[in-house]
Amino acid sequence: MDIKIDQAGKTAIYKQLVAQIEHGIKDGSIKPGELLPSMNELSASMGISKETVKKSYGILVEKGIIIPKQGKGFFVANPGDSSHIQVLLVFDKFSVYKQILYNAFAEILGDKAEITILNHNQSVELLEYYLDNYLDQFDYYVIAPHFPLDEQSQQKVTKLLKRVPYRKLILLDRLQPGMSGNFGAVYQDFDNDILTGLQQLGEDSRDAVKLRVITLSTSLYGSMICKGVERYSKTNGLNVEYLTKTPESISKGDLFLVLNSQLDSGLVALARIIQSSGLTIGKDVYIVSYNEYDMNELILGGLTTLSTDFPQMGRLAAEMILKRKMEKLHCPFRATRRHTF
Repeated sequence: MDIKIDQAGKTAIYKQLVAQIEHGIKDGSIKPGELLPSMNELSASMGISKETVKKSYGILVEKGIIIPKQGKGFFVANPGDSSHIQVLLVFDKFSVYKQILYNAFAEILGDKAEITILNHNQSVELLEYYLDNYLDQFDYYVIAPHFPLDEQSQQKVTKLLKRVPYRKLILLDRLQPGMSGNFGAVYQDFDNDILTGLQQLGEDSRDAVKLRVITLSTSLYGSMICKGVERYSKTNGLNVEYLTKTPESISKGDLFLVLNSQLDSGLVALARIIQSSGLTIGKDVYIVSYNEYDMNELILGGLTTLSTDFPQMGRLAAEMILKRKMEKLHCPFRATRRHTF
């Protein structure tokens, strides 16, 4: 590229660089689809800092004039190209619920974006690795900040997320503590959401004698959810018991809240022990499970759930990208009543 920078000029260098690249594209000296020099190459050849080039390229990406492609560099956009938005979607793990979320997310974006999916497996070190390698490669970073809740891990996660320009950052499924500013977020509020969901069950819970909560000790947000359960039980005068496995005995009036996946063996074991006790699910004993997906309509004749709206979470995040407008949105949470309650 034939670019000349006036180091002593009044116009900021990054603005000069942006203007000259735009001019080169308009006069045809820089062609659509052409690979631009890397940030290191351009900073070295022009005697300017890499941060200056990075800022210039970032502005051109925001304008849709150039396109970052993972592992390849920056290319001049082709006129009419509708697939230029590059999105890095980082889940903690790809569960059935994340699949539902992703399907809605991808449907809204359609052919306007290319989506790369990674999983951090709740590893802070893996998130750091991704940001070290891909921070300048994408237009948007949609990240589920599900990590260990100890103070040291949370502080490091917050510090890492702040490396992403807020105009490009969307937090998914959780609002990270310690962060403020104009980034996007579509999130659950685990403590208050479970309280809302139980309240939605309303008077139908009046026949329950005891609320028995089953959660694994490894559940990341089990403690938060149980705080909401405790508030509900105190307000409604309902005895509550917390379990880490299926109980050996079942009594009439037991209301089970299962916080782990409907697909695990714990739900199967619970159904079996209820049946062997001679009690009827949905009449003598009740089951409410956490998180909703299509198969719940068939499980145990219809499994009652309390859940965030995963499809809506995906749609809201995608709409932020298309509108280029960052917001912080609490995702709807609701009870879906079926046969088991």
